[in-house]
Amino acid sequence: MPTLTARQKTVLRILREWGDLTAQEVATVLMMEDITPTDERNFAAPRLTELADAGLVTAVGKKICGKTGRKVTVWSAVKTDKYE
Repeated sequence: MPTLTARQKTVLRILREWGDLTAQEVATVLMMEDITPTDERNFAAPRLTELADAGLVTAVGKKICGKTGRKVTVWSAVKTDKYE
């Protein structure tokens, strides 16, 4: 069973606390919590992919990103006791 990194745990916690979010929205929360210096989505997107590969988050839809205007994935934490 793989061990989650600190950033993966933080991203998972954010999804659990804030609900369904895009990578950009997760990155914004990371910046608001002074975890990252900017709201660059690449602080969150790779972690979301890793968490999806581990079965801990799942894509639940698409929406238009308020920052880029592009259609982006909305992520949700999977309800599980794994890695708790």
